[in-house]
Order: sequence, then C-alpha cells, then structure tokens
Amino acid sequence: MTALASPLVALPPAPGPIEASGRRRDAARLLVVTPCSAVDTTFAALGDFLVAGDVLVVNTSATLPAAVPVEGPAFGRHGAGGLLLHLGTELPGGLRLVELRTATGFGSAPFADGRPGTVRLPGGGRAHLLSPWSPTPVEGPNRLWVARLDLPGDVLPWLADHGRPIRYGEPAEPWPITAYQTVFANEPGSAEMPSAARGFTAELVTSLVSAGVVFAPLLLHCGVSSPEADEAPQPERYRVPPATAGQVNAARAAGRRVVAVGTTAVRALETVTDEAGTVHPGEGWTELVISPARGVRAVDGLITGWHEPEASHLELIAAVAGPEPLDRSYATAHALGYHGHEFGDFHLILP
Repeated sequence: MTALASPLVALPPAPGPIEASGRRRDAARLLVVTPCSAVDTTFAALGDFLVAGDVLVVNTSATLPAAVPVEGPAFGRHGAGGLLLHLGTELPGGLRLVELRTATGFGSAPFADGRPGTVRLPGGGRAHLLSPWSPTPVEGPNRLWVARLDLPGDVLPWLADHGRPIRYGEPAEPWPITAYQTVFANEPGSAEMPSAARGFTAELVTSLVSAGVVFAPLLLHCGVSSPEADEAPQPERYRVPPATAGQVNAARAAGRRVVAVGTTAVRALETVTDEAGTVHPGEGWTELVISPARGVRAVDGLITGWHEPEASHLELIAAVAGPEPLDRSYATAHALGYHGHEFGDFHLILP
C-alpha cells in the first residue's frame, strides 16, 4: 500500500437514507469530475454524462445482516449485547474473517481486546477465533480475526433470525436491512453494502437502458470496511460471467467507455483483466491491490461514494482518477456540502 500525497478532506456522514425524507434515491447529489471540469448535479441526471454503448459494470451482491450479538461474558465484557461480531469475508475452506466490536446503541465502536478463543452467539452458535489476520504490519491491536463458525444450520437463515446490518458510530435510528440493498442486489453475501450503486432506481435504470447504455453484471461479496491506514484490502469472493467479459471487451474495441459502479466492481473486473487489457471470465477469491502505481486496465471511469480519508479504497479510486484530481474532487465536494458514508452522495469520475 502507498499513501496518497496528502490527506483528503473528510466529508460529514449523511444522517440517514435519502428515501427516509420522502425523496427517491436518485435525488442524491452527484459530482461529475473530468480532468478539466466539475459539475454539481443529481444522480438522476447520470444519463446526461453517458452515451449509447457506454457500459456500466454493476455488482449484484446483496447485503447480509452481518452483525450479531455476542452472548454471555467474553473478554471481560458481560451481558448480552455488550459485544458484536461482524461477519466479514468468507474464506476458502469454510473459514471467515470476523471483527469484534463494542455495541454502542444502534451502532458499534472498535474493540481491541480480542484473543484466540470461542465466543457464544445467538441460537446456539459459536465463533472460534483462530488467529489474527494481518497480511501487512498494522500498528496497534489486531482488528480482524480468522474464525471458524459453528452454527445450527445454514448461515443465511441464521443471520436472518439473529443478525442486523453492520452500522458504525452511533446512528440516530436503526435503519432496516432493506436500506442497505441496491436495486441490483440478487445474491446475498456482502458484509456491507456495495453502496456506489445505491443511487440507482428502477426508473433510472430503465431510462439508461432506453438510451442505449449497457449494464454488465458481476459479483463481488464485500468484506467489512478497512478504515485503518496501510491496512491491505481483504480477500473477497468474486465472479465475472462470460457475458460481462464479452460486453466489456466489445465496448473497449468499439471505443466506448467502461464505467465501474463502485470499487468492488473495479476490483473484480481488474482481477480478470490481462496486461493487454482483455477481460476474461473467472471466479474465486481476489487479493488484488490496485494503486496509482499499478493502474487500471479495463476501467475508464468510476461511480463511487465518498470514503474516509484513511480508507484503503482511496488508493483504488486514485488509480482511476489520479491522486491530484481526487484531492480536488474531495475539496470541491466539501465546499459544496456533500455528505459521505454509506447513505451519502456520489462521485462520477470520467476520463
């Protein structure tokens, strides 16, 4: 991991989902940035910046209610609800990355005192913390753990009964799991929402398709967030279908733009793109780290949200936008009063 040249301006979090105020999701603000311009508009106007034949690569992963309470005493904490276990990335061999958090009202805060052992979960479940996960040196205590889950049945129905959406800080209200799903979500597996697609509505998708914009689906199940500086992105499970690889290759051959919807779509697509820029179908677990030094090979543009200045996602975004334009984008968004985080506003980066 390499650090950006200067810390970006942090944007305040949105207070909640835009639909809670009676507006459609595509009423959220959108900053459209090219190397020589910045346009303040709304997500509903996305079609004004695309042309027929442009390809939008979208992630079809659905969000799990992946935060579950730890039951009974654990690591010096007593009482149900004192600790939460966030179920992150599924790993090969039936293991999973997890994070222990302190419950704070409707949200959570970091918990630094985890150690190998077993914690009790609702419905007779157990999580066996095996070892810290730290592929790169990280200052301070270990945040993520490799764990083996021992559950009374399949994980999806168990989470439906006992889990809640992962929430950070202390949100004012406990928004339901439906607030964390995108219009493209059809395969459960993400610990956290692929939030760059949250501004799409069925009406907007229909309008874009009618205008000749192509939607190319792929899958990447998101792990838990990585806010720590210099923490490498986690391995994540992905699938790029043959049809999507073909759509992207055809667009590039015709001189059309490929715009990824979210850093997850970039990571999955770039994982199966060779050095010549040809995209191949594939699936498995990706550990690809994308930085400005590595660059991107299949993606021309990106729709994304506004991340924390320390987030590892920013290295990937800078690979598409360039570090200096990215810094200008954040400064502009801050001056215009944009909001960040999962329910925040949006950023369209075009070449």
